[in-house]
Amino acid sequence: ELRFFASERSAGTKLQYEGTWIEVENMHESDFSGLDVALFSCGGSTSKEVAPKVASAGAIVIDNSSAWRMDPDVPLVVADVNDYALAYIPKGIVANPNCTTMVAMMAMAPLHALSPIAGAVASAFQAVSGAGTAGVAELRSQLDELGPDAQSLVFDGSLSSKLAPSKFVAPIAYNVVPFIGSLVGEETDEEIKFRNESRKILSAPTLQAICTCVRVPVLTGHSLSLSLRFESPISVEQAESALVEAPGVDLVDVPTPVATAGSDNCQVGRVRIDPTTPNSLALFVAGDNLRKGAALNAVQVAERLAGK
Repeated sequence: ELRFFASERSAGTKLQYEGTWIEVENMHESDFSGLDVALFSCGGSTSKEVAPKVASAGAIVIDNSSAWRMDPDVPLVVADVNDYALAYIPKGIVANPNCTTMVAMMAMAPLHALSPIAGAVASAFQAVSGAGTAGVAELRSQLDELGPDAQSLVFDGSLSSKLAPSKFVAPIAYNVVPFIGSLVGEETDEEIKFRNESRKILSAPTLQAICTCVRVPVLTGHSLSLSLRFESPISVEQAESALVEAPGVDLVDVPTPVATAGSDNCQVGRVRIDPTTPNSLALFVAGDNLRKGAALNAVQVAERLAGK
């Protein structure tokens, strides 16, 4: 049995599932009894308010927002990475990690199992779909607005003056913007999420990590350039063998976001020794931020709960 919930604005509308029309219920007035699993994708403040009510009615909540990720009594789970964390769900809530962290974990976790990761330097190249439909719309509208004049505007330095960004802090068309989220000290909250969530998922509380999050003019698919420092040396051959065996990972020569769009698996490649730091490897990972980075992982967690 499937039930749909939303705010009062959408309550009463109907959605079709397998030939049956199901009426959307008002989540602020509904009786949640009888639910086994509830998938939440409604923003942090709403999740904070409603998720405990659903959990107290007996369901396991799988939440896509950032509201519960760092709660010590809420497991933060990447399917096929730390499924063991589902053994302890005291609040009845499971958190889905940030989309960038999840893509990174698909490469980092198999290598962490070979030798604990002591340090990570990451550059994350995040698609406009990570900012929702408004992000996609802004890229498309800017490309349309510039049209055939784009080349001359780029080369004479006047492109920025022709565009008024709304969703991003600078024009995204023909550009990259090294700022995502809100500034907290010298980092953005998006960059802090990468470090804190990586520590929790890998059970590595002392992991040293720094990330620069960059918005790129790609419709969908997040990518990361990673330099990982291990407690003991790992050869390229050992790393690639572990990645080949890892579920949800495709080892390829050149990973790209376009190649992973619409795919459940993440791609990893360009694995090589990083000579600048002892015991370090450099690699590149790409994944569909709307699938493994969000919806797919939530469903995979639900499947593992159903298996229990």
